[in-house]
Amino acid sequence: MFVRLSAAIAAIALLSSPALAQGAKPTDPQIAHIAYTAGVLDINAANQAMKKAKSKDVKAFAEDMLRDHEAVNKQALALVKKLNVTPEDNDTSRALSKQASDKLAELDKLDGAAFDKAYVANEVAYHKAVNGALETQLIPSASNGELKSLLQTGLKIFQGHQQHAEHVAAMLK
Repeated sequence: MFVRLSAAIAAIALLSSPALAQGAKPTDPQIAHIAYTAGVLDINAANQAMKKAKSKDVKAFAEDMLRDHEAVNKQALALVKKLNVTPEDNDTSRALSKQASDKLAELDKLDGAAFDKAYVANEVAYHKAVNGALETQLIPSASNGELKSLLQTGLKIFQGHQQHAEHVAAMLK
């Protein structure tokens, strides 16, 4: 139930911004900002998990999230610099940030196994929502070939994250 609710909230946050909800394609600068923001938010969640998680499997998962999202965001920053593009804040990136801030505060109140389960459940839901947005909105809307390629690479990595999170979640039951 928690996973479904988190997935629904994340999907609504990703896809209900006025630009995306009205069918308007996000611009490349907006897409770059959304993708970068999603990575930063997962880095923040991983940092929280590194401090609070008790399970070695959860800590190892958080380390993977930290490493992979930092690497993808580094590539994204290099690309926007190369293309001389300024990422553009937008309703979707703001909604993601607000939701993530609320979720971090909620998770911060938990300890031990309760934290571990809630963190991993949120990671499953978050990656499902981000992967869905990448597939249906961000990749198809990207105009620049290099940006599209980076998003496609990110999608493959994040699909692996989702599977990893689902595996860890199953072990915690």
